[in-house]
Amino acid sequence: MGEDLPDNAHRLTDRAAAVLELAKAADLTLVTAESCTGGLLASLLTDIEGLSGSFERGLVTYSNEAKCELLGIDLALIETHGAVSAEVAAAMARGALGHSHAHLACAITGFAGRGQDKSDEPGNVFVAALRECREPIVREFHFGAAGREHVRHQAVAKALDLLEQAIRD
Repeated sequence: MGEDLPDNAHRLTDRAAAVLELAKAADLTLVTAESCTGGLLASLLTDIEGLSGSFERGLVTYSNEAKCELLGIDLALIETHGAVSAEVAAAMARGALGHSHAHLACAITGFAGRGQDKSDEPGNVFVAALRECREPIVREFHFGAAGREHVRHQAVAKALDLLEQAIRD
């Protein structure tokens, strides 16, 4: 479980490099839309020398307003399903793809720590990956109340897994 924590961040870097290698080989570029991870995935993907050319852009859409303004998400979708939902994760991926020149999008939304509402589950995260002309892959994760840093790193690890799956499919 602790393999993707900051003291072992090299494992995340290795995973990111592998994903970028696959994207490069498939002639795909990536875009990210991140909420609870605050740009951590985009930072990781741009840190890898020689492969960052496969990364097109990253959008940090922490607030609901940012999700609507930068990704074109209808506020009614967020109000109906909640910002932390499969529906919004998929919409974030669609919006990122539609507001970029990339071929593959990854979106992350969740509660890295306590949410504003007492019913919000700490560590509940949704990740979506979407390749052009395909249906999004959306997964829900429950990382628990293990702390913001742990949840953020686990979410990025799962996002890399989904990106790899979307590239290979």
